[in-house]
Amino acid sequence: MEVESSSHTKHANNGSGRRHNSGGSDSKESSVERELNGDIQAVEINGGSNGHGLIKKPLPVGDDGRIKRKAKRLIQRQHSGSNGTVAALTNGSGPGSGSASGASGGGGGGGAAAAIATGILPQPGGYVVPHRRWKNSRRSRNLTRGRGLPKKGGAGGKGVWGLPGSEALAELYEDENDPNYDSECNDRNVELREVITETTPDEFFKLAEPIVLEYYEHGDTHEVALSFDEILQSPLREQITSILVEIAMDHKDSQREMTSVLISDLYGRVITGKDIEKGFNILLSNLPDLILDTPEAPIMLGNFMARAIADDCIPPKFVAKPEEHLQLSEYAEQALRRADSLLHKQVWAHLDNVWGMGGPLRPVKTITKQMTLLLKEYISSRDVAEAHRCLRALEVPHYHHELVYEAIVMTLESLSQTTEEAMCELLKSLDLTCLVLPAGMEQGFIRAFDDMADIVLDVPLAYIILDRFVERCNRAGFLTDKIINNVPSRGRKRFVSEGDGGHVKPAIFPMRD
Repeated sequence: MEVESSSHTKHANNGSGRRHNSGGSDSKESSVERELNGDIQAVEINGGSNGHGLIKKPLPVGDDGRIKRKAKRLIQRQHSGSNGTVAALTNGSGPGSGSASGASGGGGGGGAAAAIATGILPQPGGYVVPHRRWKNSRRSRNLTRGRGLPKKGGAGGKGVWGLPGSEALAELYEDENDPNYDSECNDRNVELREVITETTPDEFFKLAEPIVLEYYEHGDTHEVALSFDEILQSPLREQITSILVEIAMDHKDSQREMTSVLISDLYGRVITGKDIEKGFNILLSNLPDLILDTPEAPIMLGNFMARAIADDCIPPKFVAKPEEHLQLSEYAEQALRRADSLLHKQVWAHLDNVWGMGGPLRPVKTITKQMTLLLKEYISSRDVAEAHRCLRALEVPHYHHELVYEAIVMTLESLSQTTEEAMCELLKSLDLTCLVLPAGMEQGFIRAFDDMADIVLDVPLAYIILDRFVERCNRAGFLTDKIINNVPSRGRKRFVSEGDGGHVKPAIFPMRD
Protein backbone atom coordinates (compact mmCIF):
# COMPACT_ATOMS: atom_id res chain seq x y z
CA MET A 1 0.00 0.00 0.00
CA GLU A 2 1.44 3.35 -0.98
CA VAL A 3 1.56 6.50 1.08
CA GLU A 4 1.95 9.55 -1.12
CA SER A 5 2.95 13.17 -0.44
CA SER A 6 0.65 16.21 -0.41
CA SER A 7 1.45 17.27 -3.95
CA HIS A 8 0.81 13.88 -5.44
CA THR A 9 -2.40 13.62 -3.50
CA LYS A 10 -3.67 16.95 -4.85
CA HIS A 11 -3.03 15.85 -8.44
CA ALA A 12 -4.75 12.54 -7.77
CA ASN A 13 -7.70 14.31 -6.27
CA ASN A 14 -7.98 16.71 -9.17
CA GLY A 15 -7.79 13.95 -11.71
CA SER A 16 -10.20 11.81 -9.80
CA GLY A 17 -12.57 14.71 -9.46
CA ARG A 18 -12.54 15.30 -13.21
CA ARG A 19 -13.38 11.69 -13.85
CA HIS A 20 -16.29 11.84 -11.46
CA ASN A 21 -17.49 15.10 -12.88
CA SER A 22 -17.36 13.77 -16.37
CA GLY A 23 -18.86 10.36 -15.73
CA GLY A 24 -20.81 10.82 -12.53
CA SER A 25 -24.07 11.61 -14.24
CA ASP A 26 -24.13 8.70 -16.66
CA SER A 27 -22.20 5.98 -14.73
CA LYS A 28 -23.94 4.13 -11.89
CA GLU A 29 -21.09 1.78 -11.01
CA SER A 30 -20.68 0.84 -7.35
CA SER A 31 -17.54 1.52 -5.38
CA VAL A 32 -16.46 -2.14 -5.69
CA GLU A 33 -16.86 -2.07 -9.51
CA ARG A 34 -14.92 1.16 -9.74
CA GLU A 35 -12.28 -0.40 -7.55
CA LEU A 36 -11.96 -3.35 -9.92
CA ASN A 37 -11.85 -1.00 -12.96
CA GLY A 38 -9.00 1.00 -11.42
CA ASP A 39 -11.04 4.08 -10.50
CA ILE A 40 -9.63 4.37 -6.99
CA GLN A 41 -9.51 7.74 -5.29
CA ALA A 42 -6.94 8.96 -2.86
CA VAL A 43 -8.78 10.03 0.26
CA GLU A 44 -7.70 11.36 3.60
CA ILE A 45 -7.88 9.27 6.72
CA ASN A 46 -8.94 11.10 9.91
CA GLY A 47 -9.52 14.29 7.95
CA GLY A 48 -5.89 14.67 6.87
CA SER A 49 -5.85 18.34 7.86
CA ASN A 50 -2.08 18.37 8.09
CA GLY A 51 -1.58 16.80 4.66
CA HIS A 52 -0.21 13.55 5.96
CA GLY A 53 -1.49 9.95 5.94
CA LEU A 54 -3.18 9.83 2.53
CA ILE A 55 -4.17 6.27 1.50
CA LYS A 56 -6.00 5.03 -1.53
CA LYS A 57 -9.50 3.92 -0.59
CA PRO A 58 -12.73 3.88 -2.54
CA LEU A 59 -15.44 6.15 -1.25
CA PRO A 60 -19.03 6.42 -2.40
CA VAL A 61 -19.82 9.21 -4.84
CA GLY A 62 -23.24 10.83 -5.10
CA ASP A 63 -25.22 11.79 -8.17
CA ASP A 64 -23.90 15.35 -7.97
CA GLY A 65 -20.27 14.15 -8.15
CA ARG A 66 -19.42 14.97 -4.54
CA ILE A 67 -17.70 12.44 -2.27
CA LYS A 68 -19.77 11.20 0.65
CA ARG A 69 -17.71 10.88 3.78
CA LYS A 70 -18.63 8.56 6.62
CA ALA A 71 -19.07 9.79 10.13
CA LYS A 72 -16.13 9.37 12.45
CA ARG A 73 -16.38 6.51 14.93
CA LEU A 74 -14.21 5.73 17.89
CA ILE A 75 -12.28 2.54 17.24
CA GLN A 76 -10.18 0.71 19.74
CA ARG A 77 -6.47 1.01 19.05
CA GLN A 78 -4.47 -2.08 18.35
CA HIS A 79 -1.37 -2.50 20.46
CA SER A 80 1.50 -4.75 19.57
CA GLY A 81 4.98 -5.63 20.68
CA SER A 82 8.17 -3.69 20.09
CA ASN A 83 9.32 -5.81 17.16
CA GLY A 84 6.14 -5.72 15.01
CA THR A 85 5.19 -3.96 11.86
CA VAL A 86 2.82 -1.66 13.72
CA ALA A 87 5.65 -0.43 15.88
CA ALA A 88 7.73 0.14 12.77
CA LEU A 89 4.96 2.18 11.20
CA THR A 90 4.54 4.35 14.27
CA ASN A 91 8.28 4.99 14.36
CA GLY A 92 8.32 6.14 10.72
CA SER A 93 10.30 3.16 9.43
CA GLY A 94 7.43 1.35 7.73
CA PRO A 95 6.59 1.14 4.10
CA GLY A 96 4.86 4.50 4.13
CA SER A 97 7.76 6.54 5.49
CA GLY A 98 10.02 6.55 2.43
CA SER A 99 8.17 9.24 0.41
CA ALA A 100 7.49 11.72 3.19
CA SER A 101 9.09 14.87 1.62
CA GLY A 102 8.54 18.43 2.77
CA ALA A 103 7.20 17.36 6.16
CA SER A 104 8.53 17.16 9.68
CA GLY A 105 10.69 14.30 10.99
CA GLY A 106 7.81 12.05 12.01
CA GLY A 107 5.56 12.95 9.11
CA GLY A 108 6.14 9.71 7.25
CA GLY A 109 4.57 7.64 10.02
CA GLY A 110 1.62 9.91 10.61
CA GLY A 111 -0.51 8.24 7.94
CA ALA A 112 0.28 4.80 9.33
CA ALA A 113 -0.61 5.97 12.79
CA ALA A 114 -3.87 7.31 11.41
CA ALA A 115 -4.51 3.99 9.67
CA ILE A 116 -3.90 2.14 12.94
CA ALA A 117 -6.26 4.50 14.74
CA THR A 118 -9.07 3.58 12.35
CA GLY A 119 -8.38 -0.17 12.68
CA ILE A 120 -7.42 -0.50 8.98
CA LEU A 121 -4.02 -2.06 8.34
CA PRO A 122 -2.28 -1.73 4.96
CA GLN A 123 -1.73 -4.80 2.79
CA PRO A 124 1.24 -5.40 0.46
CA GLY A 125 -1.02 -4.97 -2.61
CA GLY A 126 -1.68 -1.32 -1.78
CA TYR A 127 -5.40 -1.81 -1.10
CA VAL A 128 -7.07 -1.16 2.22
CA VAL A 129 -10.00 -3.50 2.93
CA PRO A 130 -13.10 -1.63 4.04
CA HIS A 131 -13.53 -1.61 7.79
CA ARG A 132 -16.57 -3.94 8.08
CA ARG A 133 -15.12 -6.59 5.80
CA TRP A 134 -11.84 -6.31 7.66
CA LYS A 135 -13.59 -6.85 11.02
CA ASN A 136 -15.23 -10.10 9.83
CA SER A 137 -12.13 -11.41 8.11
CA ARG A 138 -10.43 -14.53 9.42
CA ARG A 139 -7.00 -13.54 8.14
CA SER A 140 -4.23 -13.37 10.66
CA ARG A 141 -3.48 -9.94 12.13
CA ASN A 142 0.18 -10.78 12.36
CA LEU A 143 1.81 -9.14 9.32
CA THR A 144 5.34 -10.42 9.89
CA ARG A 145 4.70 -14.14 10.51
CA GLY A 146 2.49 -16.77 8.93
CA ARG A 147 0.80 -17.05 5.57
CA GLY A 148 -2.36 -15.22 6.53
CA LEU A 149 -4.32 -18.46 7.09
CA PRO A 150 -6.90 -18.92 9.87
CA LYS A 151 -5.32 -19.75 13.18
CA LYS A 152 -4.78 -23.53 13.61
CA GLY A 153 -7.00 -24.24 10.66
CA GLY A 154 -10.04 -22.96 12.54
CA ALA A 155 -9.46 -25.24 15.49
CA GLY A 156 -9.44 -22.37 17.98
CA GLY A 157 -7.06 -21.65 20.79
CA LYS A 158 -6.68 -22.76 24.36
CA GLY A 159 -9.86 -23.74 26.23
CA VAL A 160 -12.12 -24.06 23.15
CA TRP A 161 -13.81 -27.05 21.54
CA GLY A 162 -11.27 -27.50 18.76
CA LEU A 163 -11.61 -28.42 15.11
CA PRO A 164 -15.23 -29.31 14.14
CA GLY A 165 -15.53 -33.09 13.95
CA SER A 166 -12.36 -33.72 15.94
CA GLU A 167 -14.34 -35.28 18.80
CA ALA A 168 -15.08 -38.30 16.58
CA LEU A 169 -11.37 -38.76 15.86
CA ALA A 170 -10.20 -38.30 19.43
CA GLU A 171 -9.21 -41.96 19.80
CA LEU A 172 -7.11 -41.82 16.62
CA TYR A 173 -4.89 -39.03 17.92
CA GLU A 174 -3.98 -40.37 21.35
CA ASP A 175 -0.69 -39.14 22.66
CA GLU A 176 1.61 -41.81 24.00
CA ASN A 177 3.25 -39.21 26.25
CA ASP A 178 -0.07 -38.54 27.96
CA PRO A 179 0.05 -39.66 31.64
CA ASN A 180 -3.38 -41.25 31.19
CA TYR A 181 -2.33 -43.21 28.10
CA ASP A 182 -2.78 -46.96 28.56
CA SER A 183 -1.04 -49.06 25.97
CA GLU A 184 -3.03 -52.21 26.86
CA CYS A 185 -6.44 -50.54 26.55
CA ASN A 186 -5.52 -48.60 23.41
CA ASP A 187 -3.89 -51.50 21.62
CA ARG A 188 -5.45 -51.90 18.19
CA ASN A 189 -4.79 -55.65 18.08
CA VAL A 190 -7.39 -56.56 20.70
CA GLU A 191 -9.92 -59.33 20.19
CA LEU A 192 -13.15 -58.81 22.14
CA ARG A 193 -14.89 -61.90 23.47
CA GLU A 194 -17.99 -62.42 25.60
CA VAL A 195 -17.09 -63.27 29.19
CA ILE A 196 -19.75 -65.11 31.20
CA THR A 197 -19.17 -65.12 34.93
CA GLU A 198 -19.62 -68.47 36.63
CA THR A 199 -22.58 -68.75 39.00
CA THR A 200 -21.98 -70.35 42.37
CA PRO A 201 -24.40 -73.03 43.72
CA ASP A 202 -25.72 -70.59 46.34
CA GLU A 203 -26.45 -67.94 43.70
CA PHE A 204 -28.09 -70.56 41.47
CA PHE A 205 -30.33 -71.63 44.37
CA LYS A 206 -31.53 -68.02 44.80
CA LEU A 207 -32.32 -67.83 41.07
CA ALA A 208 -34.07 -71.21 40.91
CA GLU A 209 -36.22 -70.91 44.05
CA PRO A 210 -38.66 -68.30 42.61
CA ILE A 211 -39.07 -70.45 39.49
CA VAL A 212 -40.02 -73.52 41.55
CA LEU A 213 -42.40 -71.59 43.80
CA GLU A 214 -44.08 -70.10 40.76
CA TYR A 215 -44.40 -73.60 39.28
CA TYR A 216 -46.39 -74.65 42.36
CA GLU A 217 -48.92 -71.97 41.38
CA HIS A 218 -49.35 -72.59 37.63
CA GLY A 219 -48.10 -76.20 37.23
CA ASP A 220 -46.64 -75.63 33.74
CA THR A 221 -43.45 -77.70 33.34
CA HIS A 222 -42.72 -76.19 29.91
CA GLU A 223 -42.47 -72.73 31.45
CA VAL A 224 -40.05 -74.06 34.06
CA ALA A 225 -37.84 -75.58 31.35
CA LEU A 226 -37.68 -72.26 29.50
CA SER A 227 -36.80 -70.40 32.70
CA PHE A 228 -33.99 -72.86 33.50
CA ASP A 229 -32.58 -72.52 29.98
CA GLU A 230 -32.08 -68.79 30.59
CA ILE A 231 -30.13 -69.11 33.84
CA LEU A 232 -28.61 -72.58 33.55
CA GLN A 233 -24.92 -73.30 32.99
CA SER A 234 -23.58 -76.75 32.22
CA PRO A 235 -21.68 -77.27 35.53
CA LEU A 236 -24.88 -76.51 37.48
CA ARG A 237 -27.16 -79.11 35.87
CA GLU A 238 -26.54 -81.56 38.69
CA GLN A 239 -27.82 -78.95 41.17
CA ILE A 240 -31.35 -78.85 39.69
CA THR A 241 -32.54 -82.14 41.21
CA SER A 242 -31.14 -81.33 44.64
CA ILE A 243 -32.75 -77.87 44.61
CA LEU A 244 -36.15 -79.20 43.54
CA VAL A 245 -36.23 -81.93 46.21
CA GLU A 246 -34.88 -79.65 48.94
CA ILE A 247 -37.60 -77.04 48.28
CA ALA A 248 -40.32 -79.72 48.07
CA MET A 249 -39.42 -81.06 51.51
CA ASP A 250 -40.74 -77.85 53.08
CA HIS A 251 -44.13 -78.13 51.33
CA LYS A 252 -47.12 -80.46 51.27
CA ASP A 253 -47.57 -83.79 49.54
CA SER A 254 -49.34 -82.17 46.61
CA GLN A 255 -46.26 -80.01 45.93
CA ARG A 256 -44.01 -83.07 46.29
CA GLU A 257 -46.12 -84.85 43.68
CA MET A 258 -45.71 -81.86 41.37
CA THR A 259 -41.94 -81.93 41.99
CA SER A 260 -41.73 -85.60 40.96
CA VAL A 261 -43.67 -84.78 37.79
CA LEU A 262 -41.32 -81.87 37.10
CA ILE A 263 -38.20 -84.05 37.44
CA SER A 264 -39.73 -86.56 35.02
CA ASP A 265 -40.57 -83.82 32.47
CA LEU A 266 -37.15 -82.15 32.70
CA TYR A 267 -35.41 -85.48 32.11
CA GLY A 268 -34.00 -85.61 28.58
CA ARG A 269 -34.64 -81.92 27.92
CA VAL A 270 -32.79 -79.93 30.59
CA ILE A 271 -31.09 -82.63 32.67
CA THR A 272 -29.85 -86.16 32.00
CA GLY A 273 -29.93 -89.35 34.03
CA LYS A 274 -26.37 -88.75 35.24
CA ASP A 275 -27.36 -85.28 36.43
CA ILE A 276 -30.28 -86.75 38.42
CA GLU A 277 -28.00 -89.35 40.02
CA LYS A 278 -25.48 -86.66 41.02
CA GLY A 279 -28.32 -84.58 42.43
CA PHE A 280 -29.52 -87.46 44.62
CA ASN A 281 -25.93 -88.09 45.76
CA ILE A 282 -25.72 -84.45 46.86
CA LEU A 283 -28.95 -84.88 48.83
CA LEU A 284 -27.69 -88.12 50.45
CA SER A 285 -24.56 -86.33 51.64
CA ASN A 286 -26.59 -83.35 52.94
CA LEU A 287 -29.14 -85.42 54.87
CA PRO A 288 -27.54 -84.71 58.31
CA ASP A 289 -28.24 -81.01 57.72
CA LEU A 290 -31.66 -81.49 56.09
CA ILE A 291 -32.94 -83.60 58.95
CA LEU A 292 -32.57 -80.63 61.32
CA ASP A 293 -35.36 -78.77 59.51
CA THR A 294 -37.29 -81.79 58.21
CA PRO A 295 -37.18 -84.82 60.54
CA GLU A 296 -38.79 -87.02 57.87
CA ALA A 297 -36.21 -86.10 55.23
CA PRO A 298 -34.80 -89.68 54.79
CA ILE A 299 -38.28 -91.11 54.12
CA MET A 300 -39.14 -88.30 51.71
CA LEU A 301 -35.84 -88.69 49.84
CA GLY A 302 -36.48 -92.45 49.56
CA ASN A 303 -39.90 -91.73 48.04
CA PHE A 304 -38.36 -89.31 45.54
CA MET A 305 -35.72 -91.83 44.47
CA ALA A 306 -38.28 -94.63 44.11
CA ARG A 307 -40.55 -92.38 42.06
CA ALA A 308 -37.63 -91.34 39.79
CA ILE A 309 -36.83 -95.03 39.18
CA ALA A 310 -40.49 -95.78 38.41
CA ASP A 311 -40.46 -92.86 35.90
CA ASP A 312 -37.34 -94.35 34.19
CA CYS A 313 -35.19 -91.34 35.07
CA ILE A 314 -32.47 -93.33 36.89
CA PRO A 315 -31.68 -97.09 36.83
CA PRO A 316 -32.73 -99.38 39.73
CA LYS A 317 -29.10 -100.24 40.51
CA PHE A 318 -28.73 -96.75 42.01
CA VAL A 319 -30.70 -98.06 45.03
CA ALA A 320 -29.96 -101.80 44.77
CA LYS A 321 -26.18 -101.34 45.15
CA PRO A 322 -25.57 -98.92 48.03
CA GLU A 323 -21.91 -100.03 48.27
CA GLU A 324 -21.19 -97.90 45.20
CA HIS A 325 -21.89 -94.79 47.30
CA LEU A 326 -18.84 -93.93 49.38
CA GLN A 327 -19.06 -92.89 53.03
CA LEU A 328 -22.80 -93.17 53.52
CA SER A 329 -24.24 -91.77 56.71
CA GLU A 330 -26.92 -93.43 58.82
CA TYR A 331 -29.64 -91.24 57.35
CA ALA A 332 -28.49 -91.96 53.78
CA GLU A 333 -28.72 -95.69 54.39
CA GLN A 334 -32.23 -95.22 55.78
CA ALA A 335 -33.29 -93.34 52.63
CA LEU A 336 -31.85 -96.06 50.37
CA ARG A 337 -33.62 -98.80 52.35
CA ARG A 338 -36.90 -96.88 52.05
CA ALA A 339 -36.55 -96.61 48.27
CA ASP A 340 -35.53 -100.27 47.96
CA SER A 341 -38.55 -101.43 49.99
CA LEU A 342 -40.91 -99.47 47.74
CA LEU A 343 -39.34 -100.99 44.62
CA HIS A 344 -39.49 -104.61 45.85
CA LYS A 345 -43.24 -104.75 45.39
CA GLN A 346 -44.56 -106.61 42.38
CA VAL A 347 -45.96 -103.65 40.46
CA TRP A 348 -44.42 -100.17 40.28
CA ALA A 349 -47.73 -98.60 39.36
CA HIS A 350 -48.43 -97.91 43.03
CA LEU A 351 -45.48 -95.48 43.01
CA ASP A 352 -47.54 -93.10 40.91
CA ASN A 353 -49.47 -92.39 44.11
CA VAL A 354 -46.50 -92.48 46.46
CA TRP A 355 -47.37 -88.95 47.54
CA GLY A 356 -51.12 -89.53 47.41
CA MET A 357 -53.46 -87.57 45.22
CA GLY A 358 -53.83 -83.84 45.53
CA GLY A 359 -56.79 -82.59 47.56
CA PRO A 360 -58.73 -80.88 44.74
CA LEU A 361 -58.10 -83.82 42.39
CA ARG A 362 -59.56 -86.57 44.57
CA PRO A 363 -63.23 -87.55 44.33
CA VAL A 364 -65.62 -86.56 47.11
CA LYS A 365 -66.29 -90.15 48.16
CA THR A 366 -62.58 -90.76 48.71
CA ILE A 367 -62.23 -87.66 50.88
CA THR A 368 -65.33 -88.58 52.89
CA LYS A 369 -64.00 -92.09 53.48
CA GLN A 370 -60.65 -90.74 54.68
CA MET A 371 -62.42 -88.36 57.07
CA THR A 372 -64.44 -91.24 58.49
CA LEU A 373 -61.27 -93.27 59.06
CA LEU A 374 -59.70 -90.22 60.69
CA LEU A 375 -62.59 -89.94 63.18
CA LYS A 376 -62.56 -93.67 64.00
CA GLU A 377 -58.82 -93.58 64.63
CA TYR A 378 -59.26 -90.56 66.88
CA ILE A 379 -62.02 -92.24 68.97
CA SER A 380 -59.76 -95.23 69.55
CA SER A 381 -56.58 -93.24 70.31
CA ARG A 382 -57.84 -89.85 71.54
CA ASP A 383 -54.75 -88.27 69.86
CA VAL A 384 -55.81 -84.74 68.92
CA ALA A 385 -52.46 -83.80 67.37
CA GLU A 386 -52.54 -86.79 65.02
CA ALA A 387 -56.07 -85.91 63.98
CA HIS A 388 -54.93 -82.38 63.16
CA ARG A 389 -52.01 -83.69 61.12
CA CYS A 390 -54.22 -86.03 59.12
CA LEU A 391 -56.71 -83.24 58.46
CA ARG A 392 -53.95 -80.96 57.16
CA ALA A 393 -52.64 -83.77 54.95
CA LEU A 394 -56.02 -83.99 53.21
CA GLU A 395 -55.53 -80.40 51.93
CA VAL A 396 -59.24 -79.72 51.52
CA PRO A 397 -59.97 -76.66 53.69
CA HIS A 398 -63.10 -75.95 51.65
CA TYR A 399 -64.52 -79.38 52.60
CA HIS A 400 -63.96 -79.32 56.36
CA HIS A 401 -67.70 -79.01 56.97
CA GLU A 402 -67.92 -82.68 55.94
CA LEU A 403 -65.72 -83.59 58.93
CA VAL A 404 -68.09 -81.76 61.31
CA TYR A 405 -71.11 -83.48 59.74
CA GLU A 406 -69.52 -86.94 60.00
CA ALA A 407 -68.55 -86.27 63.63
CA ILE A 408 -72.18 -85.39 64.57
CA VAL A 409 -73.62 -88.42 62.76
CA MET A 410 -71.06 -90.72 64.37
CA THR A 411 -71.95 -89.30 67.80
CA LEU A 412 -75.68 -89.88 67.25
CA GLU A 413 -75.11 -93.47 66.08
CA SER A 414 -72.76 -94.39 68.92
CA LEU A 415 -75.32 -93.85 71.73
CA SER A 416 -72.40 -93.28 74.09
CA GLN A 417 -71.57 -90.33 76.29
CA THR A 418 -67.84 -91.14 75.99
CA THR A 419 -68.03 -90.59 72.24
CA GLU A 420 -69.93 -87.34 72.84
CA GLU A 421 -67.14 -86.07 75.11
CA ALA A 422 -64.41 -87.09 72.62
CA MET A 423 -66.15 -85.45 69.66
CA CYS A 424 -66.84 -82.27 71.64
CA GLU A 425 -63.16 -82.09 72.59
CA LEU A 426 -62.06 -82.60 68.95
CA LEU A 427 -64.41 -79.95 67.55
CA LYS A 428 -63.34 -77.48 70.22
CA SER A 429 -59.63 -78.00 69.38
CA LEU A 430 -60.34 -77.62 65.65
CA ASP A 431 -62.11 -74.34 66.34
CA LEU A 432 -59.31 -73.01 68.59
CA THR A 433 -56.56 -73.87 66.06
CA CYS A 434 -58.69 -72.44 63.20
CA LEU A 435 -58.33 -75.64 61.19
CA VAL A 436 -62.10 -75.50 60.82
CA LEU A 437 -63.42 -71.98 60.32
CA PRO A 438 -66.65 -70.83 62.03
CA ALA A 439 -68.41 -70.91 58.65
CA GLY A 440 -67.42 -74.56 58.16
CA MET A 441 -68.48 -75.42 61.70
CA GLU A 442 -71.85 -73.75 61.21
CA GLN A 443 -72.40 -75.43 57.83
CA GLY A 444 -71.66 -78.88 59.28
CA PHE A 445 -74.19 -78.49 62.11
CA ILE A 446 -76.90 -77.10 59.79
CA ARG A 447 -76.42 -80.08 57.43
CA ALA A 448 -76.90 -82.46 60.37
CA PHE A 449 -80.03 -80.60 61.47
CA ASP A 450 -81.51 -80.85 57.98
CA ASP A 451 -80.91 -84.63 57.83
CA MET A 452 -82.43 -85.43 61.22
CA ALA A 453 -85.65 -86.73 59.57
CA ASP A 454 -83.62 -89.51 57.91
CA ILE A 455 -81.25 -90.11 60.82
CA VAL A 456 -84.09 -90.64 63.28
CA LEU A 457 -85.34 -93.60 61.21
CA ASP A 458 -82.13 -95.48 62.09
CA VAL A 459 -81.61 -93.92 65.53
CA PRO A 460 -84.96 -93.31 67.30
CA LEU A 461 -83.24 -91.45 70.15
CA ALA A 462 -81.42 -89.12 67.77
CA TYR A 463 -83.26 -85.97 68.89
CA ILE A 464 -82.53 -86.61 72.57
CA ILE A 465 -78.83 -87.29 71.90
CA LEU A 466 -78.61 -84.22 69.61
CA ASP A 467 -80.05 -81.93 72.29
CA ARG A 468 -77.58 -83.28 74.83
CA PHE A 469 -74.60 -82.97 72.42
CA VAL A 470 -75.49 -79.41 71.40
CA GLU A 471 -75.81 -78.39 75.04
CA ARG A 472 -72.36 -79.89 75.79
CA CYS A 473 -70.79 -78.05 72.82
CA ASN A 474 -72.52 -74.83 73.90
CA ARG A 475 -70.90 -75.11 77.35
CA ALA A 476 -67.53 -75.60 75.55
CA GLY A 477 -68.12 -72.20 73.95
CA PHE A 478 -67.51 -72.74 70.24
CA LEU A 479 -71.10 -72.71 68.91
CA THR A 480 -72.69 -69.61 67.43
CA ASP A 481 -76.19 -68.30 68.18
CA LYS A 482 -77.35 -69.33 64.72
CA ILE A 483 -76.55 -72.99 65.46
CA ILE A 484 -78.29 -72.92 68.84
CA ASN A 485 -81.44 -71.26 67.45
CA ASN A 486 -81.75 -73.80 64.60
CA VAL A 487 -81.63 -76.93 66.76
CA PRO A 488 -84.65 -79.07 65.69
CA SER A 489 -87.11 -80.44 68.25
CA ARG A 490 -89.63 -83.26 67.73
CA GLY A 491 -93.11 -82.89 69.30
CA ARG A 492 -94.82 -85.68 71.24
CA LYS A 493 -96.61 -88.18 69.00
CA ARG A 494 -100.28 -88.73 69.92
CA PHE A 495 -101.36 -92.32 70.37
CA VAL A 496 -104.43 -93.94 68.68
CA SER A 497 -105.90 -94.80 72.06
CA GLU A 498 -106.55 -91.15 72.70
CA GLY A 499 -109.44 -91.34 70.15
CA ASP A 500 -108.13 -88.92 67.52
CA GLY A 501 -105.88 -91.30 65.62
CA GLY A 502 -102.85 -89.20 66.33
CA HIS A 503 -104.23 -86.15 64.56
CA VAL A 504 -103.96 -82.75 66.20
CA LYS A 505 -107.35 -81.45 67.21
CA PRO A 506 -108.45 -78.03 65.95
CA ALA A 507 -108.51 -75.17 68.39
CA ILE A 508 -112.24 -74.35 67.70
CA PHE A 509 -114.96 -76.98 67.81
CA PRO A 510 -118.19 -76.53 65.82
CA MET A 511 -121.40 -75.96 67.85
CA ARG A 512 -124.09 -78.56 67.52
CA ASP A 513 -127.89 -78.25 68.08
